[in-house]
Amino acid sequence: MVVPNLCAASFAMLRQIEPIIMLEQLGNTLFETALRMVARDRCVNATYPGLSREDSQQKAMTDFFMIYSLIIRFVPILPSLILGKLSDRGWRRAPIVVPLSGYLLSRLVLLVVVICSLPLTFMFGAAVLYGLSGGFSTFWPGVMTLVSLRTTATDRSKVLMRVELLYGLAGLVGSLVSGHLFQLYGSSLGHGTILLIVSTLLHLLCLILSIVLLQVKQVCQEEPEENCHLLSSSFSSSTSSSSDSLVAPAPARINLVNLALLFAAAFLYDFAVGGAIEILGSFVLKSPLSWSATQVGYGNAAGCGIFFTSFIGVIVFRRCVSEFTMILIGMLSFASGIFVMTFVKTTSMFYIARLLNLFALIPMPTIRSLVTQQVPASSCGITLTSLQLTLKVAGLAYIPTYTKIYQRTLDWLPGFVFLLSSITTVLGMIPISIAGCRTARKARCERIQGD
Repeated sequence: MVVPNLCAASFAMLRQIEPIIMLEQLGNTLFETALRMVARDRCVNATYPGLSREDSQQKAMTDFFMIYSLIIRFVPILPSLILGKLSDRGWRRAPIVVPLSGYLLSRLVLLVVVICSLPLTFMFGAAVLYGLSGGFSTFWPGVMTLVSLRTTATDRSKVLMRVELLYGLAGLVGSLVSGHLFQLYGSSLGHGTILLIVSTLLHLLCLILSIVLLQVKQVCQEEPEENCHLLSSSFSSSTSSSSDSLVAPAPARINLVNLALLFAAAFLYDFAVGGAIEILGSFVLKSPLSWSATQVGYGNAAGCGIFFTSFIGVIVFRRCVSEFTMILIGMLSFASGIFVMTFVKTTSMFYIARLLNLFALIPMPTIRSLVTQQVPASSCGITLTSLQLTLKVAGLAYIPTYTKIYQRTLDWLPGFVFLLSSITTVLGMIPISIAGCRTARKARCERIQGD
């Protein structure tokens, strides 16, 4: 009896979205380390008038990643909207399966580039393939939609953060081994080949699981929390001993002002975080840090460790503060850590800065949780896709901005872009504070009317 029950439990687990998330992030982490190191090796002989050899390498690398990142953020816009609409019409697996196909193709292209010693510019074509499939801007809203539909509004922020935790743990494992796998190669193959083969196989397994086994669940529509909105969710965990007593029916009209404030906060925070991370990969490869592939993997692992600390933060904070306050705590954590990163000169200082980012991943899943509570389940997919596209617009803005600022400040303060991120994060705290005050005021009015 034990063996059949264990097999049944394992099969049921494989039908959930979580194994796909973890395998995808594991393969994606291996790919990102490989791409970063391959780009460094291909740009080592770059020369620009008036620049030293190291600064020329940094300029060539950042220019490549600027174009590559812009492609993978611009091309998916239309496919994301189409797949988001398909999701809301009942094709819930489409935003999962189609992007995973693009992931697999782009990983195969880099593998061919390494094996056949093709120019790095071939990766621009891989970025187009990735974008046409919808990319991350379709995959992640698809994941968030499936998870949101199977949870109640009261528990949604915790469950979404748990998904982020699993995503981060997979990234942690991938980061720790990626640098070592990059060093492995056969007699006729170059560095990174084995790493990319493993990454490709993991993405192939993800695609098979999503097509064959993935199950779509939805919480019972009769639960009172199902259409719970921003008001009741934000305060049920912190101001009431019984969540059901605060659950109100869905309002006739969505609170567009609060929704706009949430989108604005997400835009500013993604602008700050995305811009900093975009440059951080190149920053650690230059002096005085001059990291190896193994050190790059360990640095990425430190970043993935933040998923765990942020999850613990959500579990603890949701018992005593509102979701708006949790977002502010996370933003403050990132702002302080990235401010210290401005002045990093040694590897130990780098890890101290990352340590201050303990709760930096709390804001985005919490914002997504609040956004999903503003709309009925039938519009959840397109709303989350719209939010993700808003973040794509932020990417189209911060990628060239941060790249050019970084290139122009290499001589006097390479970490100036991190200072800019810290300031932008503080600005992002303003719309969240306004939305929190508006919601608190409305909650007090409704409690008075109820009494």
